[in-house]
Amino acid sequence: MSDTELAESPSDDQDYGDPRTYDPDFQGPTSDRSCTDLLCCVIFTLFVMGYILLGLVAWIHGDPRRVAYPTDSQGHFCGQKGTPNENKTILFYFNLFRCTSPSMMLKLQCPTTQICVSRCPEKFLTYLEMRFLNKKDKTQWEYYRQFCKATASPAKSLSDLLSRGDCPPAVYPSRPFLQRCLPDFSTINRTLIVGSRMQFDDGSGKSRNIIELREAANGIGKILDARTIGLKVFEDYTTTWKWILIGLTVAMALSWIFLMLLRFTAGFLFWVFMFGVLGIIGYGIWYCYVEYIGLQHKPQSAIMIYDIGIQTAINMIFHLKQTWFSMMIILCVIEAIIIIVLIFLRRRIRVAIILLKEGSKAIGYIPSTLVYPVVTFVLLSICISYWAVTAIFLATSGVPIFKVMVPEGGCIHEDETCDPEVFPETHIPVVCPGASCNFAFYGARSVYHEYIIVFQIYNLFAFLWLVNFVIALGQCTLAGAFASYYWAMRKPEDIPRYPLFLAFGRAVRYHTGSLAFGSLILASVQMFKVIIEYLDSRLKKAQNSVARFLQCCLRCCFWCLEKMVKFLNRNAYIMIALYGKNFCASTRDAFYLLMRNILKVAVTDEVTHFILLLGKILVSGIVGVLAFLLFTERLQEIVEGPTTLNYYWVPFLTLVLGSYLIAHGFFSVYSMCVETIFICFLEDLERNEGSPSKPYYVTPALKDLLMEPGEEKKNKKR
Repeated sequence: MSDTELAESPSDDQDYGDPRTYDPDFQGPTSDRSCTDLLCCVIFTLFVMGYILLGLVAWIHGDPRRVAYPTDSQGHFCGQKGTPNENKTILFYFNLFRCTSPSMMLKLQCPTTQICVSRCPEKFLTYLEMRFLNKKDKTQWEYYRQFCKATASPAKSLSDLLSRGDCPPAVYPSRPFLQRCLPDFSTINRTLIVGSRMQFDDGSGKSRNIIELREAANGIGKILDARTIGLKVFEDYTTTWKWILIGLTVAMALSWIFLMLLRFTAGFLFWVFMFGVLGIIGYGIWYCYVEYIGLQHKPQSAIMIYDIGIQTAINMIFHLKQTWFSMMIILCVIEAIIIIVLIFLRRRIRVAIILLKEGSKAIGYIPSTLVYPVVTFVLLSICISYWAVTAIFLATSGVPIFKVMVPEGGCIHEDETCDPEVFPETHIPVVCPGASCNFAFYGARSVYHEYIIVFQIYNLFAFLWLVNFVIALGQCTLAGAFASYYWAMRKPEDIPRYPLFLAFGRAVRYHTGSLAFGSLILASVQMFKVIIEYLDSRLKKAQNSVARFLQCCLRCCFWCLEKMVKFLNRNAYIMIALYGKNFCASTRDAFYLLMRNILKVAVTDEVTHFILLLGKILVSGIVGVLAFLLFTERLQEIVEGPTTLNYYWVPFLTLVLGSYLIAHGFFSVYSMCVETIFICFLEDLERNEGSPSKPYYVTPALKDLLMEPGEEKKNKKR
């Protein structure tokens, strides 16, 4: 670098503040601190207290049983102990054909009377047929009345039955499905089709056919599909939870082993990461190709008979083929990207490996930092659990609300609030023939219930704020511990005792407000992203091409904004751990420091993250391959795994995601360590000049690698 360039470079850096000057008293994280961002600390404390109060109020008003048990038209639970329906665990629909009404999908309620029964009908029988048979066999009424209201009595005529609404006009052979009686088509086909009764009387004087009955059952199935999948997923979890715990333990052990090996064989382990990831992705490509070819030549005889709420086997095979083909293309693209990145960044990877070795030394001197991810995991689990429980209690708050439901629609009283006890005596059944007063949802007219939606938004925002605060606390704590390592002239003699606990105490005691401030900014950005996604899902059908383009632009902008805020926050927390300033001042100092050394940042930061990303992928990939072989029964000769899974991909994806999160938790310690050492190195270059009176704290290997030729001479002149 010429003298002219040396003279001009200070003026170029003036826009990014003045470099640090030598301070003989500075020996690491400042101990003389004061509380920062007190206003935000107070707001955060009040916000958390309000969140706790909201949880208590929701716990008082909510009732999670409303999610677990079906509810009849009177708002009573089916199968709930201590109630008249204790032995009646199944919900029965009086007129299933009304479930094809368009209003059903809008209100998520079938506009027909629903009662709790102990069993489903086993035979096809109309009310008129029952009356005729009952003249000879008195047990026919006893059988039929179990599907009527408790106060039902034999009607004199069909019109009398329909006006009173005490009994269904007909019952069909059914089976329990998610605690609902839905038609059993194997029995119906045998009873109706074989008996040449493709057309049948629905009991109310209308002729129906088997297709209409199936469509009515599918109407219920659309509502229950999500719950069906949920129950099957729950069954898979109960079957595989031991294997999931074993897999997560293996992921934790692998992460520990890789972290220990990084200290001694960082270069060799990088090649293990690289070839391991490429090999696992290559295996995935090969397997997807084999599955795709297998489905391509699958014979048509494998097609199954259409059933309730399930697509035909043709569509299922089509979707599976598309799924495997899409996964193969995605994995090929990922493989190509990794290879290209490795080719173009081969020189910078050497710098990142040296940084990882330095980070390994710091973690070796402060081994307690490897335990801190467990603390973060516990705190995050508490936040997630509290949010989920509060959301459920808020959603189930209130008392049963009844609405007037009309199967054909067009009634002026439709959707009005009603009282089922006095509804038959009102004029509504006369004005609206076939109308019924049925349970609709849970709610009330109090101030609390009017603001349930607001409370749910508060619950979500509080969850985002607390989660980001927990992550910020961990980053600031780790930064303080690793800064103590860097600024120790003699390692490990000059490292203070219990540096992690000291850093945690400083962060909580002095900088809760600053951490809450940074978390608030990030939570606000994430909340805006959630709102955009919600609006997109609600207005998807009404959007034109311009609206979709703007939506895509907003998503991209907020994604970039979130990444930028996370980057600035992380470096701000390092400066807070070092100097104890408030959030804004620390963010400014970190930004100016990085901009004054922008070339070094570009060389080291992202490359180090890339190497650690390969390690995370390798850990989750190893566990994922083993889980896939186990849950698809390909390891039965070695170990006997579960054999009755509904969806093998449920525990498989759980293990892959869980393993990645565990690996991310452990490798994030390395990431924070490298970033802290790098920030401290930049501070060291500006504070000191490498002379005996102002020596560098950086190790010789790292100094030779990161310092540009002539930079030490420039520092001495400055």
